Amino acid sequence: MSSIIVRGLDPSVKRQLAVQAKEHGRSLEAEVWDILTRAATRPHIGLALAQAAREVGGVDDLQIPERTDPARSVDFE
Repeated sequence: MSSIIVRGLDPSVKRQLAVQAKEHGRSLEAEVWDILTRAATRPHIGLALAQAAREVGGVDDLQIPERTDPARSVDFE
């Protein structure tokens, strides 16, 4: 199995990962391993949309649901 080193990681990120690991009942290494594995193996949304378009005969045939919820703004302060 391969190993990697992440240099320059902000200490707050490492602390948050340690908290998540504890919440999940596993080591920091196991937590990072799981995060990286899931990130690398999840479906690519662009490829999934292209495949869906091909299955229905093209982009023009894709159904776009009507949006019924009001737009919201975010206050970052």
